[in-house]
Amino acid sequence: MKTNITAKNMIVTPGITNRITKKTATMEKYLKPDTEMNVRLRREGDRRICEITVPLEGGVTLRAESANQDNLFMSIDSALAKIERQILRHRTKLEKKFREGAYVAEPEFIEEPQVYGEGERQVVRHKTFPVRPMSVEDAALQMELLGHSFFVFVNIETDRTNVLYLRKDGNLGLMEPEA
Repeated sequence: MKTNITAKNMIVTPGITNRITKKTATMEKYLKPDTEMNVRLRREGDRRICEITVPLEGGVTLRAESANQDNLFMSIDSALAKIERQILRHRTKLEKKFREGAYVAEPEFIEEPQVYGEGERQVVRHKTFPVRPMSVEDAALQMELLGHSFFVFVNIETDRTNVLYLRKDGNLGLMEPEA
């Protein structure tokens, strides 16, 4: 497994690198050797944030984030524990669903920072991502893995772009376009 460590507003010391590599070594038995784990560390004021992303084949991405006041090591440990729980919890489902090729690295999201005209509101972040055909159940699983409140996908049954979202009552909603 390959671990990529990046930092924003901080320096990655050898102690931080050793801590991350030592903790991620336990996850190698669950993932294929060519899997990439992206660890992003950043400082925002007093908060130390660790964000971990593991892109897998089939459009599946595992993601965990943890923040702590003034203690980066606690953020790292917490985020790694979250990602390990996700891997263990969904490993069987993913293997059953995607079979042998479930744990192959996938290209990272491509971010293109753009600023659009001036006005009351502006688009401050623009992301592109691969959209793959999948069932509503797979989209719900992917949304849960990412920890997002919505997920855009191509419905394999209708071959149309759909949006799955988390409702305030805890249930899921599905938006389908009508021609």
